[in-house]
Amino acid sequence: MRSKLIASAALLAAASIVLAGCTSEGSSEDDNTLTLWHFESADSAMGKAWDAAIETFEKETGATVKFEEKSFEQIRSTASQVLNSDAAPDILEYNKGNATAGLLASQGLLMNLDDAYETYGWGDKLATSLQTTARYDENGVMGSGSYYGVPNYGEFTMMYYNQDMFDQYGIEIPTDMDSFEAALAAFKAQGITPLAESAAEYPLGQLFYQLALSKADRQFVNDYELYENPVDWQGPELTYAAETIADWVDKGYISKDSSGLKAEDAGVSFINGTSPMFYSGSWWYGRFQNDITFNWTSGLYPEGDLTPGSSGNIWAIPANAKHADLAEKFIDITMRPEIQAIIGNNGGVPVAADEADITDPKSKELIASFNTVNERDGLSFYPDWPTSTFYDQLNAALQELVNGTTTPKEFLTQLGTQYDEGVADIVG
Repeated sequence: MRSKLIASAALLAAASIVLAGCTSEGSSEDDNTLTLWHFESADSAMGKAWDAAIETFEKETGATVKFEEKSFEQIRSTASQVLNSDAAPDILEYNKGNATAGLLASQGLLMNLDDAYETYGWGDKLATSLQTTARYDENGVMGSGSYYGVPNYGEFTMMYYNQDMFDQYGIEIPTDMDSFEAALAAFKAQGITPLAESAAEYPLGQLFYQLALSKADRQFVNDYELYENPVDWQGPELTYAAETIADWVDKGYISKDSSGLKAEDAGVSFINGTSPMFYSGSWWYGRFQNDITFNWTSGLYPEGDLTPGSSGNIWAIPANAKHADLAEKFIDITMRPEIQAIIGNNGGVPVAADEADITDPKSKELIASFNTVNERDGLSFYPDWPTSTFYDQLNAALQELVNGTTTPKEFLTQLGTQYDEGVADIVG
C-alpha cells in the first residue's frame, strides 16, 4: 500500500512538472512580447518611423510587439500611477524635462540606462545639447546624473507663413522684428487676425517664452530651466514678453477668442488658410506637408539666437518593465540610419541620420533650420519644464492675460510665485 502511495505521489509530481511545463510555455509566449506605448499619429514622421522599427524588430528578434496607442495627455496625466503598477508597459515614449521624465526618474519609476548607453553607443550618436534631456540627477533635474531615456529625434519652434496670403496682400515674409510687426499690422488692416493662437493649451506659452528669449542670454535659460540662480519675474526679459502678448491682443494680432482654444484649433486655423501666421513646433511640419494645399514656408523667429526646443520626446523603460532587454533592442533599431532617414524625409528632425539619405526638399529646409539653432547653441527647452504643475499654471495665467482680467505685472507676479514654489519642492 505504501508503495502504491509512493507511486501515486510520483505520478502526481510528474503531472505537476508537465503542468508546470505547460505554464512555462505559456509564459514564454509572454516573454517574447514587447508592450509599447507611444502617442505619434500613424501619418506623422515619427509614426512612420516607429512602424518601420517595429517591423524590423519583429523580423530580427522573432518577438512580437504589442502596440497600445495612448494620447499625449493620457500618458502625461497617468504615468506616475501606471508605471508604479504591474500594468506598466515595457517601453514608452515620454515627455522630457524636469517636470515629466525627471520627476519619474526621481521617484524611481524609470530604469537607469547607463549600461545600455555603454553597450549600444547611443551617446556617440547624440550631440551634447540633445543629451541634456536624457540625463537627470537625484532630484530629477535634467542635464547631469544618469541616463533615463533616449531621444532619437529633435524638435524646435518656428514661424509658419502662408505664402499665398502674403503674396495676395503684397506683404513680405518677415526677416527681422520690424518687418515682422509690419506684417502683423498689414494683415490686421485687411481685417485678418494674423496669428493663429491658443491659450487653453500651447502654443501661446511657447510664444511667450520665445519673446522672453529674444531679450535673453544663455544664463537666463540656465537660471530658468536648471535653477542656477533665482529668476527675476519682473526683469526685462519676462516683462517684455508679457507686455508684448497683451499689446498684440489689444491690437488684434492675437484674437481674444484664443483664450478658449486648444493647440489643434490653432493648427487647423493655419491649415485651413484662415490665419496667415502660426508660431509652433516642428512636430506640425509633416502634417502640414500632407494636409496643406496652399504654398507655405517657415523660418526661425526673426529676433534673437535662442529658440524653444530640445531633443524630441524620449524612449523610456519603466523600472517595472518585464522585458527591458527587448526594449533596449527596439530603441537601438530606432537609432539606425535607415529609420532616422524615414523621420527626416517625412517632416521630422532626425538626430542620427546620414545626410545623404535625406532627399525631400522641404525636409532639407526644416533640418537646415534645426542645424542653424544647434550651431549657435540656441536650444532653450520649454517654458513649462521647470515644475510638474507649470504647464497648467502658465496656460491658466495666459488665458487671464488674453481676456484682460489681469495686467502683465499681475500675470508675472502670479507665475513667479507658482514657479518659485514648484522649484522649491524639487530642490528644497
